Amino acid sequence: MERPLLSQHSVPPLIVKFPHRSRRGILLGLSLPQLVLVSCTLALLLMTVVSTGLLGAIALTPLWAASGALVAIRRHGRSLVDWAPIVARYVLRRCTVQTLWLARPVSRPRQDGLLHLPGTAASLRVVTPAGTQAAAVHDPHRQTLTAIARVTSRAFALLDPATQNHNANSWGRALAGIARTGHIATVQVLERTVPDSGNTLTRHWTQNGQPQTPIAGHIYSDLVASAGPAAAPHETYLAISLDLKAARRLIAQAGGGLPGAFTVMEQTTASIAQAARTAGLQVTGWLTSREIAAVIRTAYDPKALAALQQWSETGRAEADPAAAGPVVQFEEYDRLATDSARHATYWVENWPRTEIGAGFLHGIMFTAGVRRSLSLIYMPQGFESALRDVQRKKSAIIADANERARRGQVDSEADSVEYADVKQRERQLIAGHADVALTGLVTVTAETDALLDAACAQIETHAVTSGVDLRRLTYQQPDAFTLAALPLARTDAQKKDRLAA
Repeated sequence: MERPLLSQHSVPPLIVKFPHRSRRGILLGLSLPQLVLVSCTLALLLMTVVSTGLLGAIALTPLWAASGALVAIRRHGRSLVDWAPIVARYVLRRCTVQTLWLARPVSRPRQDGLLHLPGTAASLRVVTPAGTQAAAVHDPHRQTLTAIARVTSRAFALLDPATQNHNANSWGRALAGIARTGHIATVQVLERTVPDSGNTLTRHWTQNGQPQTPIAGHIYSDLVASAGPAAAPHETYLAISLDLKAARRLIAQAGGGLPGAFTVMEQTTASIAQAARTAGLQVTGWLTSREIAAVIRTAYDPKALAALQQWSETGRAEADPAAAGPVVQFEEYDRLATDSARHATYWVENWPRTEIGAGFLHGIMFTAGVRRSLSLIYMPQGFESALRDVQRKKSAIIADANERARRGQVDSEADSVEYADVKQRERQLIAGHADVALTGLVTVTAETDALLDAACAQIETHAVTSGVDLRRLTYQQPDAFTLAALPLARTDAQKKDRLAA
């Protein structure tokens, strides 16, 4: 029996839906800081009643009220006691003048390849193996080695539904393959817009154009001079972080040390590049040390792109790793000021929880007149640990439901939805899918505070229409900027949402 052939236009677009993000705490819905404060308060109350009687407890009523307010009052998704360590660290940085970072010239010899970045990324070093130009970023503290690739692709919105479905499903299979290796710590996809200096267009016109042509040559020359700086090209990078501890056996078989780690990395990146091609992505090259430094430098100082391209013989921005970091960085509670720009970083608190097309991020990625960086950070998790996490969440949901039933309270629909998502995740794990934690971060960049506020308002508006809940991170902008705007595949902070790839 023959089946009718379906045309590409009859293929429905891929529909995606993300699981409910759990807000469940450790016990009775309380987070660790809340639980510690409640336990200490109850212990103090018991000691007060035993030692001074009921009158002593009544005298300390303001203390009990303050403790209850710290636990119960929430702001921007966190209780006040959860905010306490974050705000305390920010106040400590201000008191010790750590919110201002300045690049200072030093007389002692500098370590070769050190990126000289502020904050937790200060120890990162670019390493290039012998016999190749492709480099990687070595983190000696976290024991990771990160390779960065430049990626191009056709516009997703312009593809037919069949191709969109194929590319999206292929990317999911690529993530599953990466997760199953067991030695990949993090995968980051960074898509950003940069100010175009017009250097590439000018080079092409200089090499192939004919400016001496009467009338038309003059018109084209003026058009090239004005059109280049007005453009906002998009750049996409794929960063793969190798866990040196997890890959210890493979590295030892390859010769050990960083040379052995590079051998394992080369094998890994080759397979990832092949998987990316099946997903419609084209890896145009793995970055050299100077190209990595240029990507980092232009994130801190977008205006430096024009000079870096002009100095480069290839037309691609290149920089000395020692000059990759900013000259000055000043932290405010809700933004970050660097050399020639102001930045504000958002965390994707909730992904779309209703059915939506796979290209739902198109509005955020193509907001006219806004420079931004979008990072999707994937953290693979092993099968056994993922199952343990599923069992823990199921137990917590059932325990909370039994406690409400004992108290005579009504059922919570949110718990029902969360339990269904957890069951779905368990079924996918048993079926052989890989477990991946996803973190989404968006950094908005502008030249002045007024322009930054206007750009942030546009991004927030487009996020609503995309079904995405963005939360502006406060008192932690430097670390958030490092995660969101730099292709270093780091996971220092931020909560994660679990997906099955």
